[in-house]
Amino acid sequence: MSDERKEPAVSGYQALSWGSIFRLLLLMAGVAAAAFLIWSLTHLLLLAFGAMLFGMLIRALSDVIEDHTPLPATASLIGATIVILALVVGFGLLLGSQVRMQFSELVQRLPDLVQMVAERFGIDNPQDALMQQIEEAVAQASFLSNFAGISSTALGVVSDLLIVFVAGIYLAADPGIYQRGLLLLFPRSSRQEARETLEVIGASLRLWLLGQLLGMLLVGALSAAGLWYLGVPSALALGLIAGLFEFIPILGPILGAIPAVATAFAEDPVTALWVVGLYVIIQQIEGNLITPMIQQRMVKVPPALTIFAVVGFALLLGPLGAVFAMPLLVVVFVTIKKLWIQETLDEDVSLPGQEDEQPPIASAQQ
Repeated sequence: MSDERKEPAVSGYQALSWGSIFRLLLLMAGVAAAAFLIWSLTHLLLLAFGAMLFGMLIRALSDVIEDHTPLPATASLIGATIVILALVVGFGLLLGSQVRMQFSELVQRLPDLVQMVAERFGIDNPQDALMQQIEEAVAQASFLSNFAGISSTALGVVSDLLIVFVAGIYLAADPGIYQRGLLLLFPRSSRQEARETLEVIGASLRLWLLGQLLGMLLVGALSAAGLWYLGVPSALALGLIAGLFEFIPILGPILGAIPAVATAFAEDPVTALWVVGLYVIIQQIEGNLITPMIQQRMVKVPPALTIFAVVGFALLLGPLGAVFAMPLLVVVFVTIKKLWIQETLDEDVSLPGQEDEQPPIASAQQ
């Protein structure tokens, strides 16, 4: 009797074990498939992230218009979009021709600049070495294009910018619908915590983005004015390059200064030293005035983490990873502080925008 009773228990245990193993294998396969899909769509996901940042910029300007004018929310959003378009078109009409002319001069003078710089350093046949470096860069760009989905043609870049622009407008028009859709992926018991985390991340990214744009404008304007004063050719174009590269942390200011230093060095080594000093002073002004004002409410990310983030995201995601390294780091850093340090470890840490967004949540719960 006892032996007969043990047999069903053993077979039931075996059936349960095989069922658990099958579910575990199925779960592992699903995770692997999801990871492969995410990796294959890395470029698209980065474009979506860029569209989200652009949508935040439109929304921030829309909120300012709505708060200081009698316009309703929809009209303020349309007005913010028109203002941004007007700024871009106005820049193209007023300064675009001059910038294009100066860029053309830079391109035409590039062989002479390379030759003059090479002669000063005693390098023979710099054109051959430069062409070899260009060929290697093109080959590497083709590899990255196949590996990480990064567009390698001008048409691809234009289409990417168009996607970011259009998608950013849609995201800014009704961000709530996308937030609610994302929250549906979480269990009901975790949705409130997920909502608060998304709000804190959004506040952090808005503060970072506004501060970054202000820093880019300051660096670009000061660089153009300083280079013009020093008599460096194509000062406006070089200032625009410096301002755009300011978006990339750590490496951006260095890359933005290289064209100006090379152009000045081809004219006069002493002028090149003055240009180096100019960019050092500009970075000191930006780092000691703009950054501290923004970091009063923004999460202070340690500089070492910023360096590792730029290198890590560039290796994993390619050039777009380096471009979006800082906002991606802000997302990761704030999420860890919110979910792990504050919620799990119950440590008292400050989070950007949390003080402003907690009362509406509390009032809504009441």
